[in-house]
Amino acid sequence: MSYLEAITDDDRHFVKRYILLPLIIAAFERDSSFIEQQLKTPGPYVDTIKQAKEKAWADMRDVKKYFWLKGLKVFEENRTKYGIMAKFKCRGYESSMELYWDYITAQASILMRKYLGLDVTIYEDSTIPEHLRERY
Repeated sequence: MSYLEAITDDDRHFVKRYILLPLIIAAFERDSSFIEQQLKTPGPYVDTIKQAKEKAWADMRDVKKYFWLKGLKVFEENRTKYGIMAKFKCRGYESSMELYWDYITAQASILMRKYLGLDVTIYEDSTIPEHLRERY
């Protein structure tokens, strides 16, 4: 007899990334376009953003691979005045999560800094055990 494994913390982590990464990639694209139009020497800035965007895309590929391996699928995503509500299925179980705008803004800001090569250790909470901290 086989049993279905319930939705895990790892599954939820990857659903969060699935929601956040497209927003980050879009922000990098928007900012890159703005910089190209507004600065006299946009090249170095645009190149840096392009590299950051490539790192975000690489993480998105990892998220999609995890989804495929674990049978995870986000089947509905809605923006509300409070945040983004997502419904997903994983190994036969159905669940949902809502990420509030404050959380989205904070996490996106940290991840964008990470992708740009900046030190994000200031944002880590040392009271949280290492194995429970965000992966990136």
